Amino acid sequence: MLRSALSHSRRGYATTSPLIVKNNRILASVILSRTPQITRDATPFEEAYFDYREKLERQEASGTPTDFYFKKGSVAERRWKHEELARQESMKNTTTSLTDAVEDSQVTWQKANEGLAAITKAEKLDRSTEADKKDDKKSLDRSLKQTLYLVVKKDGDSLNPWQFPQGPVDTSEYLHEAAERTLKEECGVDMDTWFVGRQPIGLYKQASTKGQENTGFKTFFMKARVYAGQVKPSKEITDFAWLTKDELSNTLSPEYYKAVKDSLGAI
Repeated sequence: MLRSALSHSRRGYATTSPLIVKNNRILASVILSRTPQITRDATPFEEAYFDYREKLERQEASGTPTDFYFKKGSVAERRWKHEELARQESMKNTTTSLTDAVEDSQVTWQKANEGLAAITKAEKLDRSTEADKKDDKKSLDRSLKQTLYLVVKKDGDSLNPWQFPQGPVDTSEYLHEAAERTLKEECGVDMDTWFVGRQPIGLYKQASTKGQENTGFKTFFMKARVYAGQVKPSKEITDFAWLTKDELSNTLSPEYYKAVKDSLGAI
């Protein structure tokens, strides 16, 4: 009870008695991620496979009773027959997918029936955002098809200027408590986050300098998700960014990235 009370009373404040084990300072770091917001694009192989399956199912399916679904002579019936003709032509041509055939049919129909097509016209939203176009790496609205990870920059660390939010563990707190405290101290309290478990998912070690005590450290990485909000960096944070796994490989130091790469998802 006393340990828990002490740890909660220290939360939100810098550690006063850092934990040191065998001349190594113990640090807690947070791999904070934003999950994909939309599905990724299908690969060419996946597109070919799905089109092949759709054509097989269509070949084995019974015909659509147009009299039941459409009023005879209606705009909906005429449009459906126009698309159906395109599907039948696609079934004879293995190089044309059903999806592309229907899309081309809709374009020609809209041009020929501009006044009528405006009533039922549906537009697809752009899968890229303004943040993507501006390459705004501080925005959570970028790279919606991929997982984003929060990294911060500290000028005082020449070895790893870009890193995940991290800080020393106090002797009176657990790893997950230190990670949560550090995240709030460095990135503010305006983010809605959730820590996935209480066990670290990675470890980064830096050996002590010869002849100097307590210069080495061990960084334990904790996993967390962000649902809402944005970073409000503290004074010691000079910059921050939300990056994909590929971008992290070009931003983090090679040794640091090697320690965490297996804990990161490309999607």
